[in-house]
Parts: sequence; C-alpha cells; structure tokens
Amino acid sequence: MDYDEDIYKRESLAEGIIIMHTKEEIISFCLTFADVYEDYPFHDDNWCVIRHKVNRKVFAWIFDKDGHVWINLKCDPEWRDFWRSTYKSVIPAYHLNKEHWSSVILDGTVPVKDIERMVGESYDLTKPKKRKAKK
Repeated sequence: MDYDEDIYKRESLAEGIIIMHTKEEIISFCLTFADVYEDYPFHDDNWCVIRHKVNRKVFAWIFDKDGHVWINLKCDPEWRDFWRSTYKSVIPAYHLNKEHWSSVILDGTVPVKDIERMVGESYDLTKPKKRKAKK
C-alpha cells in the first residue's frame, strides 16, 4: 500500500531525539500533519485525540496507562502483524478494534522513526477520501 509522500518529506523529530516518551512530544508530532487538531472528547485530560479537521476522524488516541504514554494508531493489517511481531511494545489496541488499531507504548523500545511512520500510516488511513470530479 502506498502512503502519502508527505510523511516522507516531513522533517523527522527523530533528529537528535533518541526516544519519544511524553504526551507533549507525541501530540506535537501529530500536530505537524496537515488539517488536524487536538481534542479532549471525554472531558478527561488523560485522553487526547488528534482528529482530521474535514471528517473529524481520529488518527491518534493518546493517554497515560501503567506509567507510560500510550498511543493508539490505525494500521493496515499487513503492517499490523509486522509491527506487533517486531516490537513487544506494539500490541492490540486498548479499547479499540484490535484488528485495525494497535497501541504503541512509549517506553523507549520503539525507535522514534518507526513511531513516526506508524503515526503517518494512521493519518493516511483516516484522512478524508478525495472525491472524483463529476463529468
């Protein structure tokens, strides 16, 4: 599956950053994507979501659990299995459909570049579909 080239042109936060472990760091990275905003739909500061402005779909669920920051991300099933088998901190999503969503525990074991790639994939999978022009 081809993903939006924009995520590959985006300047990586990984330059000089060894691990990504705070809510502020992951929220800041998510907000670098086009036409997105931060939301707190549960009136609970522990749960932050990052949504697309146009369709309001969530591509990142960010929360604290068990002493770490977690981020739930949508993933293509073929990549889901790869990420989950590669990193013990990428697991079936907490509170979401486990077939299409994974939780990434920001405990320092997943390289920043791979976290960024998974966030980019989630963004692409949830962004508004381009409509075909009427003839």
